[in-house]
Amino acid sequence: MVKQAVDRFGRIDTLINTAGIFIGKPFTDYTLDDYEAIMAVNLAGSFHITQPVIRQMLTQGNGHIVNITTSLVDHPDSRRPSALASLTKGGLAAVTRSLAIEYASRGVRVNAVSPGVIETPIHDPSAYEGMADLQPLGRIGEVSDIADAILYLEQATFVTGETLHVDGGQAAGH
Repeated sequence: MVKQAVDRFGRIDTLINTAGIFIGKPFTDYTLDDYEAIMAVNLAGSFHITQPVIRQMLTQGNGHIVNITTSLVDHPDSRRPSALASLTKGGLAAVTRSLAIEYASRGVRVNAVSPGVIETPIHDPSAYEGMADLQPLGRIGEVSDIADAILYLEQATFVTGETLHVDGGQAAGH
C-alpha cells in the first residue's frame, strides 16, 4: 500500500491511523477471539502501516502521523466497559509520544486525537441513546469534529507528541 501511494503521489505527507474496533463488555466476558480481533486491528494494524510509512517519511525528510485513540484510555466509564479498548488505544497513545521523540529531529511529527462518543454512519442511531449525557457539552460528537482536529494538527507544525482530546469535555472531568 505504501509503495502504491508513493508511486501514485510521489510521497506520503500524512498517515491517519484510524482503524479500530470496539467491543464493549465487562473484562471477564471477553473471549480469546475478542482479544485477538481487537489486538489485530487496533495495534498490529497500526504497527504494520506505520513502520513503512515512517521509513518513507524519513526518506523524504518530513511527514505527520496522527493516531486515533479514545478518551476512555484516560477516563474510563463504568457505564461503558472498555478494558481492551483502553489496552490497545492506550498503547497507541503511548507510542505516539515515543515516536514523536524518536523522529522529531528527522522531520516526522506524531500526534494523536482522542475522541469521545462520535456518531458515525456505521452504527445504528439507537446505539447512541443516552450517550450525550456522558459528555459535559451534552451532545454526541460528529465526524467533522474529528476531521477539524486532524486538520488543526496538520497545520500546527510546532506540535508533536500531543494527544488532542475531542470528547465534549470528557477529559476535563464530570
